[in-house]
Amino acid sequence: MSSSPTETLVDVQMPQMGVSVAEGTIVAWHKRVGDWVEADETLAEVTTDKIDTEIPSPATGRLAEILVDVDVTVDVGTPLARIATDARPGEPHAAESEPEAGTAEPEPAPKPDVVTAAPRRREGRRYSPVVQRIAAEHGVDLEQVPGTGRDGRVRKQDVLAHIEAGASGAPAAAEPPLHIESPYRPDEPAPASQPLSRMRRAIGEHMKRSLDTAATCTTWIEADMGRVERARAELGVTALPIVARAVVETLREHRALNAWLEGDRHTLHTGVHLGIAVSLGEDGLIVPVIQDAQELSVEGLGSRIRDVARRARARELRPDEVRGGTFTITNPGQYGSMMATPVINQPQVAILDLEAIVKRPVVVAGEDGADAIAIRPMTILGLSWDHRALDGAMAAQFLAALKARLEAWPI
Repeated sequence: MSSSPTETLVDVQMPQMGVSVAEGTIVAWHKRVGDWVEADETLAEVTTDKIDTEIPSPATGRLAEILVDVDVTVDVGTPLARIATDARPGEPHAAESEPEAGTAEPEPAPKPDVVTAAPRRREGRRYSPVVQRIAAEHGVDLEQVPGTGRDGRVRKQDVLAHIEAGASGAPAAAEPPLHIESPYRPDEPAPASQPLSRMRRAIGEHMKRSLDTAATCTTWIEADMGRVERARAELGVTALPIVARAVVETLREHRALNAWLEGDRHTLHTGVHLGIAVSLGEDGLIVPVIQDAQELSVEGLGSRIRDVARRARARELRPDEVRGGTFTITNPGQYGSMMATPVINQPQVAILDLEAIVKRPVVVAGEDGADAIAIRPMTILGLSWDHRALDGAMAAQFLAALKARLEAWPI
């Protein structure tokens, strides 16, 4: 449908759904061209490698155009549809008014039904590119996968559940290619080079944009994690939720680090919306956000971190769970690394790197006050920070306060 030249149109775009999500696929349209829609009413369903979600209407009006069909994959930011915001409920839209003026056929053509995909059937079933990619990587015959989507559509969750149940029949030792665009099959030796995946490129672009934007510096500090190690053993958690709780408390005292810098706009946040970087292995990474982390105990943080990590790897996160972070923790130390310079997650002004906790000899004060050698579980905390928003003294003060909290835990 073509829009009238006098209509005021608002674009509906493919949303950004995480650092490494570069594209999405339309699964279904819930509205037809000409339908009246209210602001925030669901227009369409989309799927990505990491998140399935619904797209709400950004405005109230009439759906003037649908630009992307079901099963088509497009980049983040691509216009999907247009809403005519100057329309009124009950008014005929362009396709109806043209016949009245005698400029079209006497009977308007029926509106295309783009609400759902093809009906469920064993022949001619249609699958989204995401579903096809996952199936190809794991050797799954999609004809054997029951679909739980509308009209029997096979969704990403259906394929993942099929794989988890061990029903794919693929050999357990088979290693899938890194991405579907890889020019080789799993049973062939890898060539010397291959193109980067879209996800890998998206991560790279986001990180490069951060480095081009921020005046990035990194400051490190050592911390004795002896008390944290005892506390986590008693609570049955890893060190991460204890560190996260200490970070939250420290950020409440050093609000300049719990902030965004967008151009010349510097926003200090009261609530700590804590991003936790989650590795997806060869599929990249994603940063789920724990909203209002200041309201959670160590046990609560541990539960939430486990939950978002599990759902991140199962591609079950919602778009609102990867947005709005005010500070991020990355935890490569779980793999044994000792020191890193993490890249700031824009528009945040700092990110904390938690490295491996390793027992080693350090100098401590003995009971008589004299120096002594003792074995302590030590870690290095690295803080990358934006020199546009902070100075070195502020970064060092934050790290010193965090170190003091961890070494005196619980306090």
